[in-house]
Amino acid sequence: MKPVRKAVLPVAGLGTRVLPGTKTTPKELLNVVDRPILSYIVEEGRKAGIEHFVFVTGRSKGAIEDYFDHQVELEAQLEAKGKTDILNQLRAELPKPGEMSFVRQMAPLGLGHAVWCARDIIGDEPFAVMLPDVIVDAEPSALNQLIEVYNKVGGGNVIGVEEVPASETHKYGIVAPGKVDGRVATMTGMVEKPPQGTAPSNWSIAGRYILQPEIFGLLASQEKGAGNEIQLTDSMAKLMQQQPFHAYVYDGVTHDCGDKIGLLRANVALALKRPDLGAAARAAVEAALKA
Repeated sequence: MKPVRKAVLPVAGLGTRVLPGTKTTPKELLNVVDRPILSYIVEEGRKAGIEHFVFVTGRSKGAIEDYFDHQVELEAQLEAKGKTDILNQLRAELPKPGEMSFVRQMAPLGLGHAVWCARDIIGDEPFAVMLPDVIVDAEPSALNQLIEVYNKVGGGNVIGVEEVPASETHKYGIVAPGKVDGRVATMTGMVEKPPQGTAPSNWSIAGRYILQPEIFGLLASQEKGAGNEIQLTDSMAKLMQQQPFHAYVYDGVTHDCGDKIGLLRANVALALKRPDLGAAARAAVEAALKA
């Protein structure tokens, strides 16, 4: 069983659910409190032991690569003014040599195609997929929890899920669980956005995956599915016929920051948890509710 050392972050999406804010700013760089969404995702990966992040980018996403680079003038100004705390925070986010790679998705063909674009860098290793607009507020980190399950069950494929109301299962990819053991279950299938009343469970696929490299061969020949896109879940369903899959219910709170209300909730929830901002944030929220 090989360790999970690499992660794919598909960042080529247009962010249409949060327009006009994403007209010129990548969705992944929208702020949650005082940090871009993507900062939280990379921090989570690092806490889980990820050594190499593969960003699958698209046109107009150059700012993402710039974010993980030195800003020489800014750093010099902060240093001259003695603002060492924020300077150290900025520098701590910079990648180590070889820690990050960027590949281009030339056409918007869906999540499955985006993952396939990373195949040459991933090679023959198991890898994580981290959707870059989903923040999971958890300790240990969500990906760390998945890797612990991966190690416990002896490898294979592990999918992070969360429980959603039965009335909302038609909005998500839903897993069909087999044998359930606490937060972990074997998977017997999955359905992408099932019609209301037909979902096999209320376990929604929630932005974190550990997959085996055999998925790339299936993605290469995968026909377009829902939305006329190459769906990752379609190839996962095929791989499930060959390899074990487990679902794991996160111990944490998921924030879909690719949605306006989800982004707002993330800002409020994470601000309230900050020791330096929590009291002021609570007062601001209470004042707004009374207005």
